[in-house]
Amino acid sequence: MNPSAKPNVVFILADNLGWGDLGCYGGTVATPRIDSIAADGLRLDNYTVEAQCTPTRSALLTGRLPVRSGTSIVPMPGQAGGLAPWEYTLAQLFSDAGYATAAYGKWHLGEEPGRLPTDQGFDEWFGIKNSSDEAGYSAYEQFRALGEPEPQEWEGVRGEPVRPVGVFDKQAKDLGDEKITQRTIGFIERQAKAHRPFFVYVAMYQVHPPMGVHPDFVRKSGGGIYADSVAELDHRTGQILDALDRAGVADDTIVVFSSDNATSPLAGAHGGSNGPWRGDFFTPPYEGSYRTAAVIRWPGRIPAGRRSQEMFCAVDWLPTFAGIIGESGRVPTDRPIDGIDAAEHLLGRRESSGRDSVLYFGIDGRLMSVKWKNYKVIFRTSDGIDRPITDVQMPLVFDLIGDPGERFNIWEHAMDVGWVFRPVYGLIKQYQQSVAKYRNIETGEDFPGYR
Repeated sequence: MNPSAKPNVVFILADNLGWGDLGCYGGTVATPRIDSIAADGLRLDNYTVEAQCTPTRSALLTGRLPVRSGTSIVPMPGQAGGLAPWEYTLAQLFSDAGYATAAYGKWHLGEEPGRLPTDQGFDEWFGIKNSSDEAGYSAYEQFRALGEPEPQEWEGVRGEPVRPVGVFDKQAKDLGDEKITQRTIGFIERQAKAHRPFFVYVAMYQVHPPMGVHPDFVRKSGGGIYADSVAELDHRTGQILDALDRAGVADDTIVVFSSDNATSPLAGAHGGSNGPWRGDFFTPPYEGSYRTAAVIRWPGRIPAGRRSQEMFCAVDWLPTFAGIIGESGRVPTDRPIDGIDAAEHLLGRRESSGRDSVLYFGIDGRLMSVKWKNYKVIFRTSDGIDRPITDVQMPLVFDLIGDPGERFNIWEHAMDVGWVFRPVYGLIKQYQQSVAKYRNIETGEDFPGYR
């Protein structure tokens, strides 16, 4: 890539939005502004993340499998967790390249000093330390009786302690994405006037429970509260796109819209769609738990109206952006980086993304499945957030092209696909060899780095 090309980057991350919730993916809720990103750029049909919020955000920002960084599980209140300060993030990459950086919205990668956004490469931050669940805490009399501090929204700048700026309750959550969007727009305007390249990570609260929307979007969609939330998400995305136009930087800005994991299994007005894929959030190893929406545009650079079936994962963003801005030399070499640089594919210069496999792990850090080309080999299963993870006697093999619902185990019925195991076990061996050299970090560990 041309190292003089320093595009701005706006990365919008929805929370718990399903593969099939957007209009451009066949959803029933009108999402014209998000759809326009796909129409003006690229829709990724084989984009996979992790089964929960924290692991995906970790993978996205570090380029590393969450099992390596101790972030395989969503930490419960009071439980140690989050990114070790030693990790190198996407924000640090951009900052080192001379960018202004900001994060607005949900963090969920550590609540203690040293593990907050302004400790991990972001110049400024506004949002919540943990998850939107906390918005409902104060509604419980038993919680209030504990005398615990009420959940807060926070803000801070690099080099200074963060400070609370208001109680994070249900009302605050319903107004939250408006505030996140306003902060994002203000940041874009400031950096455009300063003629400084910028990276802004916009981690929306929608569409995570407890469900609710800004008053302007109550019953707006006609499809219930979940659909109202998707409609608001689309509107907020449109406001950011409009801000780029007004600031005169739209053509110089890469915009990504994605989700952190699958949608909720709730039915009807409170649940979304994971499209044709089996499973939902917290149900690894099935595709519906990992595959979600992702669209990206860069006017004049990413050819418009493309769809890609090539594999692309959350861990790929860091090395890919490093390649785009000519800073691949900053990607760490003192630790395993699981992401690949797929910039040439996104830009339409290469058919292949360069990725043909991905390993998926459970919250206990053990391998769940391996996806290789169009095959999924499953070693352990789970059918829901309230169901156990179970080892299978023999691996299950599914063809994701002919059987996207992962219902027909071709190994059991035909037993003529044993050859698939050889490349799959080869991938597992490569991972095991890397762990022997660079051990995985424990959750919440104060990790100083490899010696």
